[in-house]
Amino acid sequence: MGRLQSFAGLIALSLSLSREVYGAIGPVTDLTISNADIAPDGFTRAAVVVNDVFPGPLISGNKGDNFQINVIDNMTNSTMLKTTTIHWHGLFQHGTNWADGPAFVNQCPIASGNSFLYDFTVPDQAGTFWYHSHLSTQYCDGLRGPLVVYDPSDPHASLYDVDDDSTVITLSDWYHTAAKLGPAFPASADSVLINGIGRYTGGEVVDLAVITVEQGKRYRFRLVSLSCDPNFTFSIDGHNMTIIEVDGVNHQPLEVDSIQIFASQRYSFVLNASQPIDNYWIRAIPNTGTVDTTGGLNSAILRYSGAATIEPTTNATTSVIPLAETDLVPLTNPAAPGDPVVGGVDLAMNLDFSFNGTNFFINGDTFIPPTVPVLLQILSGAQSATDLLPNGSVYTLPANSTIEISFPITQTDGATNAPGAPHPFHLHGHTFSVVRSAGSSSYNYDNPVQRDTVSTGNVGDNVTIRFTTDNPGPWFLHCHIDFHLEAGFAIVLAEDTADVASVNPVTSAWSDLCPIYDALDASDH
Repeated sequence: MGRLQSFAGLIALSLSLSREVYGAIGPVTDLTISNADIAPDGFTRAAVVVNDVFPGPLISGNKGDNFQINVIDNMTNSTMLKTTTIHWHGLFQHGTNWADGPAFVNQCPIASGNSFLYDFTVPDQAGTFWYHSHLSTQYCDGLRGPLVVYDPSDPHASLYDVDDDSTVITLSDWYHTAAKLGPAFPASADSVLINGIGRYTGGEVVDLAVITVEQGKRYRFRLVSLSCDPNFTFSIDGHNMTIIEVDGVNHQPLEVDSIQIFASQRYSFVLNASQPIDNYWIRAIPNTGTVDTTGGLNSAILRYSGAATIEPTTNATTSVIPLAETDLVPLTNPAAPGDPVVGGVDLAMNLDFSFNGTNFFINGDTFIPPTVPVLLQILSGAQSATDLLPNGSVYTLPANSTIEISFPITQTDGATNAPGAPHPFHLHGHTFSVVRSAGSSSYNYDNPVQRDTVSTGNVGDNVTIRFTTDNPGPWFLHCHIDFHLEAGFAIVLAEDTADVASVNPVTSAWSDLCPIYDALDASDH
């Protein structure tokens, strides 16, 4: 592992890009992680930045590309941790489980003053993804940004005219206190940022993010939730949206006028700029905290070319065709794996949630990160769940099998089994079929939505997912409310342990991570 080695600087890049890229970087690039004082909503605080900006820069490439992302750790602020790891959210990492990112599941953290090369290919995926720290609650302090894999043969290409870095929309919750210094479970964020800019109650009137369109053109907007906690209800005054992609999976076009998007989810939607030349409010209402848009809170601006440079005067209207997850139908291979009956799979799992006021538990165990990454444990010879740490939080899955996982939300004596619902659960290394969605009691095995992060809903829901074990390695399954993950709301699915080593050859730099990390003083973690 090189000390502050500039990987991209050592390579003569000759990339033939089939699309015009404005500010995006990649697929071969450096990511320098450092600390800086920033004020995205007008309030200045210390944060974690990527290449000196927040959110981190858009990383992009094409389907089939080899991504070589050299992460350089220059962090000095121990309050937000000096070490780091990066997860490339939604990418399968088949054969490169070591590059998936979760600390102490797939790797040891990168020490400050060091660099580490994430080298992986994306052979069979395209769509909208993102990247973030996967160490403790560090991404809440700023280490998060969008990632797009373009498909030169996109089956939906005829539906839009524009798809570039100007059509990526990020939604972030933002806190004026560093995650480690605030409450374990913040009641709400201080502000909502759209494309990294927002306002907070009582704060100064900062200039909001502006997204410019030309009348008569159709835009593929890529909506990315970089949230640490809240879900958002997203809408654009005067415009409907036609969803065509969900978490990197193409779906049949579905017209909606609002989208509830949970932490870490993504949607591509087509917007037809067919309205009169004017300014229109873009709204992202969180489910906690300030839930209106008075004074430009939770807002950005859609501006038609030729419109005055002023804030919109448009009014919100009641949503009449909100997104229902059960209306989303995959474009290809829509059937869920297994037989079309409850439990009609090779292995069915039920996750029993609980909470003791401090920690979350799944089937009686709270996730406490092991000192040796689960992947390293497997490579060192541990194969069965009883031999893998942390005890009770690692489940082995057989190879080439159909799996069903249920996430019931229950209530006993007025108390829910998992406070803070709805909890968005994310599975690494896979997309899955959601055969029972939140808010629904019916099962759909014919053509359910396929995604990588699902809301597990509220009391009475029993959200159920299915997938096939075709990707050997340990994969994290966790609540993507980062404060809940920090409180142990996770398990590890150790898939096809016998084939993990042969399928996932590790690099020498990866093998060096743990000895370097283990030699650090705790103050340098």
